[in-house]
Amino acid sequence: MTTATSRHSDRRISPVFLGIVAVMAVTGWAVWTDFSASAGLAVFLFVTSAWIVSLCLHEYAHARTALHGGDISIGAKGYLTLNPLKYTHALLSIVLPVVFVIMGGIGLPGGAVFIERGRIRGRWKHSLISAAGPLTNALFAAVCTAPFWLDALDGVPPVFRFALAFLALLQVTAAILNFLPVPGLDGYGVIEPWLSYRIRRQVEPIAPFGMLAVFGILFIPEVNDAFFDAIHGILSGLGVTGNDVPCGLNYYRFWEDTHPVCQSIANQ
Repeated sequence: MTTATSRHSDRRISPVFLGIVAVMAVTGWAVWTDFSASAGLAVFLFVTSAWIVSLCLHEYAHARTALHGGDISIGAKGYLTLNPLKYTHALLSIVLPVVFVIMGGIGLPGGAVFIERGRIRGRWKHSLISAAGPLTNALFAAVCTAPFWLDALDGVPPVFRFALAFLALLQVTAAILNFLPVPGLDGYGVIEPWLSYRIRRQVEPIAPFGMLAVFGILFIPEVNDAFFDAIHGILSGLGVTGNDVPCGLNYYRFWEDTHPVCQSIANQ
């Protein structure tokens, strides 16, 4: 029998998540005030912790929408606690997404919530559950870029601006990649309820390889260039232009020498 106490514990915010938020807040303050002796290390910790927070919110959005859609098993699985370790395991939820950020500045979708779809009735509900995650990334991107499109950058330290711009890049790439109608990604989950049973059964075996196929295609130079041209076009529409994103990536990779242009802007 499920009691009110157990339901409350199923939804209590995890200390793990609160710890990550604390790291994000402290390192964000360090970047803003230039308190750290190494601006690059502070940017790395700030962006990485903020990225993990966004991964947690992405999966929480899936879970919360599924709960309201009819899957009451969500709470018992720990998905409503925002603990990233509940969304599959540490390698997929944290390590791989951070590695891809370091390698190429791509927002790799992280963990996953396992939803008992049989409990949910209605195709629109299924589509909304899949869409909830990438929509959260889109909202996160809007928040990160708010100082840019609101023309409110006066008083914002340059290095903090770089960090926000790079974090916005990660959120936009995560939203775009997740919305691709490729089996295994959220975009396919949006359209899947509207496909025939025969098509769904044919696609099911290849779903685990969909993400790998997307990233394999992204390694094709022409595709990679077109993809990032589109991403930078979106960021430009949100007011993020110039050297902000490249300098954000440059500071994020603190083990490399800071580019003179970025250093010059930061010292202004």
